[in-house]
Amino acid sequence: MAKEFLDIQGLGKTFGGITAVNDVSFTVNRDEIVGLIGPNGAGKSTLIKLITGILKPTLGRIIFEGRNLNGRRIDEIVNMGIGSTFQVVKPFRNLPVIANVIVSCLCPRANKKGNWVKTAEIRARDALEFAGIADLALERACFLSHGDLKRLELARAIATEPELLLLDEPFGGLNQAETTLIAKSLKRLHKGGRFGRLHSEGPAILIVEHKLADLMKIVDRVIVLNFGTIIGVGRPDEIVHNEKVIDAYIGKEAGRLVFGS
Repeated sequence: MAKEFLDIQGLGKTFGGITAVNDVSFTVNRDEIVGLIGPNGAGKSTLIKLITGILKPTLGRIIFEGRNLNGRRIDEIVNMGIGSTFQVVKPFRNLPVIANVIVSCLCPRANKKGNWVKTAEIRARDALEFAGIADLALERACFLSHGDLKRLELARAIATEPELLLLDEPFGGLNQAETTLIAKSLKRLHKGGRFGRLHSEGPAILIVEHKLADLMKIVDRVIVLNFGTIIGVGRPDEIVHNEKVIDAYIGKEAGRLVFGS
């Protein structure tokens, strides 16, 4: 049986009188890529921020590899093996692109895991190559397009050598060719191809994304949120037939275009 890397137990988050996440429970196994979808405002990004420690849950527990994440600092969570990207990118805009990634390479976990090479600069260049922006290594981050900033965000996350990778709209701002490239790269990363090396296993991945046609090609399972509550869980081909999901988010015509059914 596959090991459950991430175990979300009755998670809840309220902001004043507003409930953003409501009694959410699910697992992500070590060998999975899982999609997290739903309408705008469904609580997807809030859920990612709860797992990464940016927000503290009102209720419930977040268990990673048997360890409770509740109350832990963001840096602790990163060094436990959870890397993440966010919908709104916040690079060090006045630093070169490569310097942004070197910062990730200097975290204790990455230093330990990345000791197969001599310098953080080499590891940073490998991460940029993986994300497809190695040619921009010396550009200041403030000059990057939105799409390139999203790829920089991905490079920074994978440079921490995560065992679990959380991605909040990684395809946002990318054209179709760029999206296809990143999707294939994520699949390769998950299978163990990391920065030109082969591992026995890559990270488990949880992806929030609105580009469903591209997402469904790489995920094993899909979790659907609506108003902070899970309304559907299943394989991509099962989700298209879930009436709650169709009514709340996908729509029948869009479902046929995305899934070909």
